[in-house]
Amino acid sequence: MTSTTVERRNGLATRPLREYYSRVLAYLICAATLAAGTYTQYFSMDLLWMVPYTLLYPHLAYHLSYRFKRDNPERTAQVLLCLDALNAGAGILLLGFSIVPSLMFLLTLSFSALVSGSLRNLAISLICVGVGVGLASLVVPLSYRGTTPPLVSLVSILFTTFYICATAYFVHQQGQRLAQARKEIETEQAKAARLARNLAKYLSPQVWESIFTGKRSVRLETQRKRLTVFFSDIKGFTELAEELEAEALTDLLNNYLNEMSKIALKYGGTIDKFVGDCVMVFFGDPSSQGAKKDAVAAVSMAIAMRKHMKVLRQQWRAQGITKPMEIRMGINTGYCTVGNFGADTRMDYTIIGREVNLASRLESAAEASEILISYETYSLIKDVIMCRDKGQIAVKGFSRPVQIYQVVDFRRDLGATCSFVEHELPGFSMYLDTNGVQNFDKERVIQALQQAAEKLRDKVIL
Repeated sequence: MTSTTVERRNGLATRPLREYYSRVLAYLICAATLAAGTYTQYFSMDLLWMVPYTLLYPHLAYHLSYRFKRDNPERTAQVLLCLDALNAGAGILLLGFSIVPSLMFLLTLSFSALVSGSLRNLAISLICVGVGVGLASLVVPLSYRGTTPPLVSLVSILFTTFYICATAYFVHQQGQRLAQARKEIETEQAKAARLARNLAKYLSPQVWESIFTGKRSVRLETQRKRLTVFFSDIKGFTELAEELEAEALTDLLNNYLNEMSKIALKYGGTIDKFVGDCVMVFFGDPSSQGAKKDAVAAVSMAIAMRKHMKVLRQQWRAQGITKPMEIRMGINTGYCTVGNFGADTRMDYTIIGREVNLASRLESAAEASEILISYETYSLIKDVIMCRDKGQIAVKGFSRPVQIYQVVDFRRDLGATCSFVEHELPGFSMYLDTNGVQNFDKERVIQALQQAAEKLRDKVIL
């Protein structure tokens, strides 16, 4: 039988037997010391009753404490340590304060207290030793036996040494098993983390985080929330798909979706899905900053996407894709049904409702590089973002015309304080956002503009 044995009773959890074997060895010290002292006639024959007591007590303590150990193992271990200390105090008194056995008892008890707990346990056990001496003195008169015979000293020291070595070995073995278990747990955690990161790519970061933190349960349930819904697609993408090879089209589309996703996440949007070149994002769930801030974040994201398309077009032009590509966007704010839809075995976290359909219809009605928003969204953002009234349009699925607005830009960027300059002509394309240029890059930008101007002047002169 090994130092740690696994038992199962009535389906209960496993329990270690190290403490039980350690206590048996500790009480063997007392039994062996008594036997040696009786043999040398150092101890009275009246103390022989202590031998069966020391042999039976560890078994009795183990079985009586089993039912309590399941509920509070730490508390049970402390109680048993106090009982051991009381026994040690009583034994020291009964043995007449014999120097070597008494020191060995205290050493054994102190070692057990330090192994099983801390300095606090050691202090408590020493106090209990004093209490044990006091209680025993009420029954047995105090006596002092003086010098311990060599045989009794040798037996007591040898058994104490054996106890300390055996217990240290058990603790060492347990430490190795714990280290191995910790290593296995770390390996499993690393695997789980890799798996979680891979699975996270199929979910919006906000949804993934709410699931893995336990804030959201994974079951079929929905709720009504006021959300701001965004749709966008690339105007003319179908025609472009017919001209490009599948590999080039895939690279272009992945590049576009990757850049748009970064912008959406930057502004706190929950990416719902990609359908070809169409991007669907909503604001207000799983977390919301309030209807107004959610709407401003959604429109701010749309403006950032429109500006970033100029950079992407320059990159694509360098790759030989000369067909200009523009995105069109639609945004609406209203109450939607959001949550898990599908089956118990396959769910999709998404939104549905009339307001979602309206956002999609606005995106379809938008021109190239145009951002159309509904009146509900406009009423929330009009003090931050300049919009142009485009009147009412008939929308499929809606009985009445819908009032729409065209997003111009942030009010702070209009007029004399405009932060960006953009021009696009045959053979010339420039987009400059002064707020986005770092101070240490300004000289490089100025030099690049001066070089371009000099080359253009030389070309005109020639």
